[in-house]
Amino acid sequence: MTMAMLALRYGLGVATPAELVGDRLAPTLTIQEFFELLSRYGGYNELKQVGVTGVLAGQLAVGVPGGVLYAFIVRRRARMREPGGHSGGRQGLLFIVSFVGVLWLATLIALWSVLGTHYGGLPPGKAKLATSLGLLISYATYGLVLVWAHRTFMGSHTAQMTVPAAHPIGRRAALVGGLGAIAAILTGDLMRRLYDMATFSYDGLRYKGPDIQPITPNDRFYVVSKNVIDPRINPTLWRLEVTGLVERPQAYRFEDLVAMPSVTQETTLECISNEIGDGLMSNALWKGVPMRQLLEPAAPRSGVTEILLHAADGYTDTIPLEKAMDPTTLVVYEMNGEPLPERHGYPARVVAPGLFGKNNVKWVTRIELVNTDAKGFYEQQGWGPSFVVPTTSRFDDPAHGQTLHVSEGTAVLLKGIAYAGARGVNGVEVSIDNAQTWRTAHIDYKGAPMAWVLWSYEWRPTQPGASVLVVRATDGTGTLQTAMDRSFAPEGATGYHYITVRVEA
Repeated sequence: MTMAMLALRYGLGVATPAELVGDRLAPTLTIQEFFELLSRYGGYNELKQVGVTGVLAGQLAVGVPGGVLYAFIVRRRARMREPGGHSGGRQGLLFIVSFVGVLWLATLIALWSVLGTHYGGLPPGKAKLATSLGLLISYATYGLVLVWAHRTFMGSHTAQMTVPAAHPIGRRAALVGGLGAIAAILTGDLMRRLYDMATFSYDGLRYKGPDIQPITPNDRFYVVSKNVIDPRINPTLWRLEVTGLVERPQAYRFEDLVAMPSVTQETTLECISNEIGDGLMSNALWKGVPMRQLLEPAAPRSGVTEILLHAADGYTDTIPLEKAMDPTTLVVYEMNGEPLPERHGYPARVVAPGLFGKNNVKWVTRIELVNTDAKGFYEQQGWGPSFVVPTTSRFDDPAHGQTLHVSEGTAVLLKGIAYAGARGVNGVEVSIDNAQTWRTAHIDYKGAPMAWVLWSYEWRPTQPGASVLVVRATDGTGTLQTAMDRSFAPEGATGYHYITVRVEA
């Protein structure tokens, strides 16, 4: 059964229960419960592995007793068989069909809200059908193999309860055990292949430091993923549907999307879980189509307030209708002049400037127009209600705690970034005396209003010892970055970035 599930996942992108159960449970947790689990297991990647292991153990916990009960029923009915009657095989078969059917229906009911997941790119409706069928095939495999293995091992004379000769039992045991070993080897190989595809090596990737560039290279762009294994979309299967409160539902193929008039736009994305001074933030040039060009042919009905975005991996999130209709909100298919990397949403993702990364949905497959206060994957945990990026700034060089070896009067170049969402950045100030006084930093790079700026300041230390350095920014509306310290949950972190450096001659 596990081999069938993994084969369907590896070859066809059909979601496994090990992935679906996590996606079904995660939105039901509160933020506090979610972070308690992260703390208990050592991080998101570790929690993912615990979840997968737990579901696999759960499959054993249900499947093994089912097999034992099947054997008990067959043998019990065989003992009760009257001369000339049939063996217990029919009752056993009826039991296993019922057992598999009940398990399948129970799984569908429990996971109904996430069955629209398909890691190969099917739209939610077709994905739900494919996932349901995949589960049925896997469960039926369990039932068929169980019946075959029991009959092969026990022989056709179970009803007489006689012990076969040693050689026949040995041959049967070798046959069943050998095929079981082959299945185990194949399952292990599939697990290894899927593990090699997993997000563990890049989930949580950060971009910061003295080599920071205006445009982040694709392979260094920050990554945060809820998935154990990210989607690998087949563009021939992929469709982008526009549904919900519309007069004319639309379905765009990938070739339709790239044939439409496009724009190239520089935009910075920042994760909502980015701490002050952290590196879950990057900047890129995105090429795509304004979302309004996809929505207008569908003729949205009056009363629409939100856009509910659906992704191939089952993720959902929302943006206001006004934001969706903004010319800068794009459905993009290129990143820095190249096709979107798989980890960044190939073949298409949403870029909504000024909103946190969670709203910039990757692997998007459906844009659903609604008139209710819909809640996305993380919104259901209690994140928000505002997802507008607050103004932030940080030091990239030097690092906190670094010792600087400089002679008296020698300049030390302080460098960093500042970002204010779609409002843009007007200026950056640096303090070299723990926020007592402020000095204007130089803006070294200023691209599009929706992008970060790179700043620098020449500091000439006058004496050795420890110094507390602070940075703050002013956004495009003239509003100063808030000094109020706030954790990133539930609306993003705020506050100034402080670092302490030691100067030695």
